[in-house]
Amino acid sequence: MKQQHVLTLRRKYGAQGTNGTICFQGEQICHSIELPDRNNLPRISCIPIGQYKLVKKQYPRHGEQIGISHVLGREAILIHAANNALEELLGCIAPVTTLTGEGRGTGSGKALAKLKALVYCLWDMGDEVYLRIR
Repeated sequence: MKQQHVLTLRRKYGAQGTNGTICFQGEQICHSIELPDRNNLPRISCIPIGQYKLVKKQYPRHGEQIGISHVLGREAILIHAANNALEELLGCIAPVTTLTGEGRGTGSGKALAKLKALVYCLWDMGDEVYLRIR
């Protein structure tokens, strides 16, 4: 039987961006940056609070990515590397190692690798992974 694993993203909202911390079983995995909360408007807002299933997405330009499924009124929401939400994100979530300001951080590639290693390990066991945002 498939097990369900839940990553938790706790957020703090700011005018220039949304910062968060992603944890798994009480342990911090990385921080995250997103666009400011603009009522879930596509491409300019973070996604709404809720629980979302993580899925493998294949893209011609970016290869395999972690996708976030069933976001109301949105499509192609990913977890990918970025260090500045306003300049590099269109509604996606970027893991970062260190938060440096609202919607800004450093070490995104490293944080993404750590998050991907965890999620892919759970997927490889045949399990389902969810992201709970609050």
